[in-house]
Amino acid sequence: MSFLSRVATLFGLVLLVHAGYSAHEHAVLFSNANIAAIASLPGDIIVETLAAVLAVSIGLVLGAEKLKPISWRDWAGEIERDGGARNPYLGMEERYGFWDIRAKRKEFADWVRGQEVLTKE
Repeated sequence: MSFLSRVATLFGLVLLVHAGYSAHEHAVLFSNANIAAIASLPGDIIVETLAAVLAVSIGLVLGAEKLKPISWRDWAGEIERDGGARNPYLGMEERYGFWDIRAKRKEFADWVRGQEVLTKE
């Protein structure tokens, strides 16, 4: 973050805290006066809150890193060089195709028969 962005963010946060405190004082003042009508916030508190949010937003945007261009080809090449551990599509690439259910049943039956032969001996 540059100095300017930090100053803008700090200034906006101070304004935001002051606007919140002013709104609290205004609410307490009207609750102690036993006024039945609900009084809205004065315009200066609303303007101060909006200015504070704007200043904080500008400070954060100015302090953010510069955006880098995205290139699918470069990203995919980097993933391939790393061995694919960070590849979000790895589960889709390594999933099973269609299973041969009859072959799997035969393998399981052979395995069970092998277990029976071991237990009978």
